[in-house]
Amino acid sequence: MSRVTRDIRPATAGQQGCEYGRVKKAMIVVLAVSVGSLIGASLLDLQVPSAHRETIESDPAWMAGIPGLGLAIPGALLMLRMPRHPIAWLLSLAGVHWCLDAAAASWLGYATWFDLPGASAAFYIYQRLGAALMVWVPLLLLIYPSGRLPDGRWRIFAYASLALTSLMPVVHLFIPAASAQERAGTPMPEPFAGLNLDPTSFPLPEGWWVAIMQLSFVALPLGMLAPVAVVVHRYRRVVGEDRLRMRWLLWAAIVNLLVVAGVLALPELSAVALGPTVGFTGAVVAIAIARPTLLDVDRLLGGTVLYSAMAVTVLVVDACVLGVTGLLLGQSLPERDAAVVALLLVTAGYGPLRHRLWLLVRRLVLGRRDDPYRVVAGLAEQLERSTSPEDELLAVARTVAEAFRSPYVSVEVDQPGGAKVIATVGTLHGAATTLPITYRGEPVGRVVLPANGPRVALSKRDERLLGDVVRQAAIAARSAHLVRELQRGRELIVAAREEERRRLRRDLHDGLGPTLGGVALRIDTARNLAAKNPQEADRLLKQAREDAGAAVADVRRLVHDLRPPALDDVGLLGAVRQQASRLRAPGLTVTVDGGDGLEQLPAAVEVAAYRIASEALANVARHAAATTCQVRLDVTGGELVVEVTDDGVGIPSGTPTGVGLVSLRERAAELGGECRIECPGDRGTVVRARLPMGVLK
Repeated sequence: MSRVTRDIRPATAGQQGCEYGRVKKAMIVVLAVSVGSLIGASLLDLQVPSAHRETIESDPAWMAGIPGLGLAIPGALLMLRMPRHPIAWLLSLAGVHWCLDAAAASWLGYATWFDLPGASAAFYIYQRLGAALMVWVPLLLLIYPSGRLPDGRWRIFAYASLALTSLMPVVHLFIPAASAQERAGTPMPEPFAGLNLDPTSFPLPEGWWVAIMQLSFVALPLGMLAPVAVVVHRYRRVVGEDRLRMRWLLWAAIVNLLVVAGVLALPELSAVALGPTVGFTGAVVAIAIARPTLLDVDRLLGGTVLYSAMAVTVLVVDACVLGVTGLLLGQSLPERDAAVVALLLVTAGYGPLRHRLWLLVRRLVLGRRDDPYRVVAGLAEQLERSTSPEDELLAVARTVAEAFRSPYVSVEVDQPGGAKVIATVGTLHGAATTLPITYRGEPVGRVVLPANGPRVALSKRDERLLGDVVRQAAIAARSAHLVRELQRGRELIVAAREEERRRLRRDLHDGLGPTLGGVALRIDTARNLAAKNPQEADRLLKQAREDAGAAVADVRRLVHDLRPPALDDVGLLGAVRQQASRLRAPGLTVTVDGGDGLEQLPAAVEVAAYRIASEALANVARHAAATTCQVRLDVTGGELVVEVTDDGVGIPSGTPTGVGLVSLRERAAELGGECRIECPGDRGTVVRARLPMGVLK
């Protein structure tokens, strides 16, 4: 059995260059033919009198060529970017076809007016081949966005659709011109009398061609059903960028429907609207295929639907007001005068209210986003009345919901320890989008809004307003947090002070006081026994001496707990060196170095640095199994930096934090600093504490 193989090796640089050259030439040909045809049609139309165009029942053909240019330019640009995509070639060929059709129509009028050759060929291209312009639309819908027809049973519907929509162009190729004019119900224009209008037609029994023509008119809308169904089917199944491409097509369809509605309301705009509408569709298709993420298509969709609905609402009210006014005046004035007077009255009376009506409709739909001052002022007023952080966040959530008419708003603020304060307004249906809340460059929370829906589409101005409101939320949340922390700090300071006083009172009352009292009693007893029993008196004095020594030791302990004496005797650097000597383990070498500025440190910083260094050295001696340890103390940028580095075994991941490591962080946090414990490599641990000195000097 033979097998057909395909070379799938990547193209070389030379092959890619040749392909790019061919595509560039094709693009130039497409643009040259399209632009040249349109320019030629315009010049020819200028030479043909309007009376002759009325005779041959033809409008200026250059206007019919504008849609072709709107397809050819996007198609050519897409061809240059994606040369192998079928939709690029489809747009380009459709644009060329449309422009050539316009050029043929112009030459038909020009040739019949000046009696020049080529009129028959122009008639054939314009009247017979021009009917095939309708085939491009269903074909585009059937292959969009992948460039391939649908698979499975949908491909059968696709072929049936192409057959139905191709029936009219095929009929136009073979129907006699007289039969076509009979179907149209108008006589053949006199300038066409001498032309060869039927080069490819063949006769059928009388009335058959008219019936076939009527059948083709019925088949055309039926043939459009399958492409629409295919588009809906693909829209429901595709994901990712193809989903975005389908939403671009949906946006183009909505805009086209709005244009059609406008043309139905104002038929005189039909000739002007066709070109921009087709060109807009071609540009949208090209953007969707090449760069579907160029713009937020969901925002475009939502904004188009929303603002169109708002505009229609206001226009309907305008029409109702004008109609009612004209009806009331028509009872007393002639119809024409009533219309003029009604227009004047509506302009003078209702006109000033129309702007307020528009603002009212916009406010009902979009909220107060157009009045940022009132939004921020209202939020500030609500924050002043709030008595707790939860009430403040709820005020922010309500303000955002009212300002943007959002059905759901959730404001979340992070708290220390992983806790969160959450305020929610409304109910979330579907996906959500999260916007961060930052305070001085640091994230402190988030605002959660619905991800879909026209009302949540935010413009740049809306984003700035939301940023201002969220900033108020960040300030309120941070202020509430700082107030709580300040109150908590005060409570801890008072509690620590009272605990320290109670400890000192207990140590003095239960320890030092009784000891000194016993010493005094033994001295008095020894004095009484000195003359009668010198030996007993000497024993009591020795015991009093021992008790006095114990009292001195207790005093030293109390003093050391309040502030290590070594800090006053030898300074911070010397005290750390003494502690390192006491804690040095066998085989461990400890070096203690310090920079300048250690002589005039605040007392609290000295004590904290000494305690942190002592605890870190104790951990190294007990757990690290290190051979070297270096302690470094430096004053940098208004902070004392304490760094203890060893080459020990480090701290294995998952090891629970002990009391010693927690105390290191707490001592640094008490002064507004921080302490980090890191294991940068396979071995060793680094303890680095920053202790601010500015507020303590």
